[in-house]
Amino acid sequence: MPPEITPILDEPALTVTNTETSLVIADIHLGIEWDLCRSGINLPSRVKDRLDRVLGYLQTCSPDRIVLLGDVKHNVPQVSWQEKDEIPLFLETLAEHAHVDIFPGNHDGGVEFLFSGQKDIKVHSARGSVLDGVGYFHGHTWLAPELLAASHVITAHNHPTVRFTDNFGYSIVEPAWIRTRFNVETLKTRFGNLDFENGRDWADPAVFIMPAFNELCGGVPFNESTQEDLLGPVFSSGGIGLENAEVYLLDGTRLGLLKNIRKLEHTRAKTKKRGRTHLSGGSP
Repeated sequence: MPPEITPILDEPALTVTNTETSLVIADIHLGIEWDLCRSGINLPSRVKDRLDRVLGYLQTCSPDRIVLLGDVKHNVPQVSWQEKDEIPLFLETLAEHAHVDIFPGNHDGGVEFLFSGQKDIKVHSARGSVLDGVGYFHGHTWLAPELLAASHVITAHNHPTVRFTDNFGYSIVEPAWIRTRFNVETLKTRFGNLDFENGRDWADPAVFIMPAFNELCGGVPFNESTQEDLLGPVFSSGGIGLENAEVYLLDGTRLGLLKNIRKLEHTRAKTKKRGRTHLSGGSP
């Protein structure tokens, strides 16, 4: 039986069930409030709310492991006083409930020094790896070739959203799940040593792109974006198929294929956008 991928209704989190159950969340960006404060936006820390939210998931699904799919911390290149205070609490509390796997993102430099080495926490390669039959990588680097032989690959980094704009120009942005496939021809140019006719090298995995857990991060409206607008070499090179990607809202609503969503009046790009909309001054 292939692994079962199940988004948690109305939440930017999912579970993966195979021989064990994993809870997966991405783009937590702990410490973002410190960065916002430097930009003149004063918000209280929400680490307790975020931790309680994840603990609620744990009560619901009782996972064997917790997969943090990159950008656990926010500030780069430095580590803020807020992160030094909050990240050990966050990670070590989760490790009391299940094994924690961190797939570091571009914001996670030095994250391995922010928790006790005695805790059940592992930091993987930034290029990702396969756990229990599923490939994981954050998305800011090329993925490890071994992920291409998995049946499913889960990634993040671009904070996918959909923007809806009415006839008066008012718009709202909703976080979204993206389900798609790799573009094999693009991957062949990068992974020339792999045999894409051999199932041991290439399984044509289903690709899931996760929305950001932290609602303050902003996101990329995929209905207004081309591959050049997306972040990370796999995305910007065209290695991720966009036009035939399926788009879902967090409440489970299937919006359809991205190429069709782009044609609708309320989801058609009104002006050219590039990259992610940020509340903070930090990098993506």
